[in-house]
Amino acid sequence: MSTVLFVTGTGTEVGKTLTTAAVAALCPEPVAVLKPGQTGLGPDEPGDVHEVARLAGPLVHAVELARYPEPLAPETAARRAGLPPLAPEDVAKTVAELAAGHRTVLVEGAGGLLVRYDERGRTLADHALACRDLGLDVGFLLVAAAGLGTLNATALTVEALRHRGLPLRGVVIGCWPAAPDLATRCNLADLPTAAGAPLLGALPAGAAAHTPATFRPFATAALAPALGGTWDAAAFATAHRPA
Repeated sequence: MSTVLFVTGTGTEVGKTLTTAAVAALCPEPVAVLKPGQTGLGPDEPGDVHEVARLAGPLVHAVELARYPEPLAPETAARRAGLPPLAPEDVAKTVAELAAGHRTVLVEGAGGLLVRYDERGRTLADHALACRDLGLDVGFLLVAAAGLGTLNATALTVEALRHRGLPLRGVVIGCWPAAPDLATRCNLADLPTAAGAPLLGALPAGAAAHTPATFRPFATAALAPALGGTWDAAAFATAHRPA
């Protein structure tokens, strides 16, 4: 059975796209990457799935379901543009079609878990539930910010997932700073506790500057073995232990 991994974040601009690209780059089989709703871009501008494909390589099959020009939540952006919103059933149908031909399907959400996609208030979590209703093996990867405030956002997201019976595979820090402060260092130990799930990686800042040739080694060093890499959470925490 194919694995469907939803990539969500503790908020916007936390590194979801780069994390999705890193996971895709290390998948052993051809992988499909779906962006249900892309906001904030015109029709001819490259979107998040294009960046994933650029970095992760030619084995990535990238799909974008809907695009809305204003940088807003998908439901708001769709309404303001006079375009149809995204229904969970339509997203699940596309995921099922991709899963029929790919061992892994990555679904990158917009913003955080409970951002609205339609006028009924349905969210990325509802997309995942619709996929599960079709018999697909669904899980979540949470991309978290590194610094102060991330523990609360992580705990709230995890509580929402648990309330809906959706499994969390682990947490990845989407952008690890070159000079981490005290809170950021402490979060290496505290994030797994807040999430109730393992820390599966930390992407160093500047990941977007990589070329396709350098991105795979970068991803290997930044992600844990559970995601196909060599990153060691205990060794990383020891190296960044707060004074």
